[in-house]
Amino acid sequence: MRQFHLERQYEAVRRCTADHLGSVREACRCLSVSPSAYYKWKSGNPSQRIQENKHIASLIEKIHMDSPDKGYRRIHDDLERFHNVHSNDKRILRICRSLGIQSTVKFHPAGCTRHAKTPQHYAENILNREFHAEKPNEKWLTDVTEFKYYEGPRVKKVYLSAILDLYDRRIVSFVIRDTNDNKLVFDTFAKAVQSNPDARPIFHSDRGFQYTNRYFYQRLVNAGMTQSMSRVGRCIDNGPMEGFWGILKRERYYGRRFTNRAELVKMIRSYIHYYNTKRLQRNLGVLTPLEKHDLYLKAA
Repeated sequence: MRQFHLERQYEAVRRCTADHLGSVREACRCLSVSPSAYYKWKSGNPSQRIQENKHIASLIEKIHMDSPDKGYRRIHDDLERFHNVHSNDKRILRICRSLGIQSTVKFHPAGCTRHAKTPQHYAENILNREFHAEKPNEKWLTDVTEFKYYEGPRVKKVYLSAILDLYDRRIVSFVIRDTNDNKLVFDTFAKAVQSNPDARPIFHSDRGFQYTNRYFYQRLVNAGMTQSMSRVGRCIDNGPMEGFWGILKRERYYGRRFTNRAELVKMIRSYIHYYNTKRLQRNLGVLTPLEKHDLYLKAA
């Protein structure tokens, strides 16, 4: 940021004059700074803008230390919501750059979809990439993803199955297991129905073997839901669900090495709670998923 850059220049002027390498005016001319601004800086009375930037910078460093995954937009939203700092994205970006702060690098997660050798039921892509919903429990997306952990030289896996609501982007239900099987998906669905007994959403998934199972289809029918499936090889048809996997893994999983199952499972559970209750989203009006959900219920 310009103020921080100027401070470095002022410090260079101070060192030059202290070492008798030239006069203040000569040093300021070489570094293209104002002598009067330098003397004001040296007097220890920085401008209000500089003081504000230092305060914001200290808050940004704290936010980054707690959540290094956050980029400047999410840092801006945290500053406004939790620290009563009202600024714009550009100013926060400049300060972040001056501090060398940036979000963790995005990765493209590899899916773990296994297609059935003999699928028992297919559904059309009824959702058709209409990722907007007018109310909760109107459209649900689901998928399964995998996580690795290490026990000595051995690589082990756990599988996370989750259901996401397109209206408020909340995670409706999730289950973590050691095996990617029908029971994993069936139990996730049962938890969602139990907590939302009146829900009759479009239920969208990819063509994984669990979702093409006729028993799963019958469960959907019994619950009064309409099944929808992505087209073959079109991950974007389930884009928001894939997006959630990317967010979770980018913010808490990539770059870490988990050496036991309990630690990994604890991370997944705590992150989903954080995502639903504390992670602000601009596409929700700078609200958390549960805040968006509760606002609808209060207005209904």
